[in-house]
Amino acid sequence: MKKWYDEEYEWEIEVIGFNKDNEETERFCRNGEEVGDKYTCTYGCPVNAQGQGICSKVMMMMYPLMEAVRSGGNLENVGGDSKYSKVLMCPDGCVLFRLTAKPLGN
Repeated sequence: MKKWYDEEYEWEIEVIGFNKDNEETERFCRNGEEVGDKYTCTYGCPVNAQGQGICSKVMMMMYPLMEAVRSGGNLENVGGDSKYSKVLMCPDGCVLFRLTAKPLGN
């Protein structure tokens, strides 16, 4: 794919923990997330260092937040930790993710 637009943000999605009732995601998470796993992207679906994509359910939650920031908003307005960071629980209630927007200066 040939990109014609210089993205303004790089996104990092990090697995930071699990539901307090679970110490691991085995038998709960089909994606096999582990604390410390990281996914990155500019525009499109986030992938990890092995080239594997993030869970589609999580992406459906994150995409509107990413678009809000790209449109001039910030994550603080939607309950984020800061202007560029927000913690989210996956839709299945298993995994905690931190979504971070890194301005690229474009």
